[in-house]
Amino acid sequence: MLETSARLLRLLSLLQSRADWTGAELAARLGVGLRTVRRDVGRLRELGYPVDATPGVAGGYRLGVGAALPPLLLDDEEAVAVAISLRTAATGSVAGLEEAALRALAKLRQVLPSRLRHRVSAFEAATVPLAGAAVPGVGADLLAAVAAACRDHRRLRLRYRGRDGAGEREVEPHRLVHTPRRWYLLAWDVGRRDWRTFRMDRVEELLGLPGARFTPRTPPEDDAASYVSRGITTAPYRHQARILFHAPLAAVVPRTSPGAGRLEPVDGERCLFTAGADSLDELAAYVAAKGFDFEVLDPPELAATLRALADRLHRAADRSAEQP
Repeated sequence: MLETSARLLRLLSLLQSRADWTGAELAARLGVGLRTVRRDVGRLRELGYPVDATPGVAGGYRLGVGAALPPLLLDDEEAVAVAISLRTAATGSVAGLEEAALRALAKLRQVLPSRLRHRVSAFEAATVPLAGAAVPGVGADLLAAVAAACRDHRRLRLRYRGRDGAGEREVEPHRLVHTPRRWYLLAWDVGRRDWRTFRMDRVEELLGLPGARFTPRTPPEDDAASYVSRGITTAPYRHQARILFHAPLAAVVPRTSPGAGRLEPVDGERCLFTAGADSLDELAAYVAAKGFDFEVLDPPELAATLRALADRLHRAADRSAEQP
């Protein structure tokens, strides 16, 4: 049988691992009787942990929400996952999160056992972020406020900087969608009476507090990520292309960025790629570089661009072959 202090830690860990436990389940896990479980729950409450209890045969225990954040008990894999996630967050796309993530990581590293500290240190020593083009970050407070409005179904008024300049927009927020570089909001635009995708780094501020509750509308698609993907990969561009790859979806996916276009299976041997670009030359080079046979469904003028690209590649290959 566990000593009292060890048993309390074990009980706290169990309560944190899932929402509801019956007294009998806790007693079986701890190897004690129901009376001991009730006493240990009382001790946790004395220590400030809000443990809610439901009486009766079907009753049980649940770790409630308190005024302060209680210590979390993590197993080895959870602790390493949290540490790596915090390190990644410190170089991520959420502005203002870097310092808080590093503070939390320092606290976690201080209490990690040496065997786990070595694993985290190895990851940090072997990992270097690749600097790319600067992408505007999004404030954590703004993301949290918009996420809460999505959850609570409350209207928002935004000052938004779109392609036509800055202006006020009233929206019914549905989902936040993110790529490795950017955050997007899928929302019903009240003024334009249609679904819109908003880049979160272009939201200059929220105007006032969240507004009235609204009844959620039927989204344009079951998968918000697919809808946003189509909006950011085709709609903003001069040319929209549909390419039929003569290769299975599973083979093409690893060579395609989610932000570059949308892939859909056609059958077991083919898949459809939908993308946009301001330059047909860039689009032709991108598609040709995949390494798969394909055909152009739209736009027809892309075929001529591909012929011109093929001629340039032939000439380059011929010149290279002539070199001594």
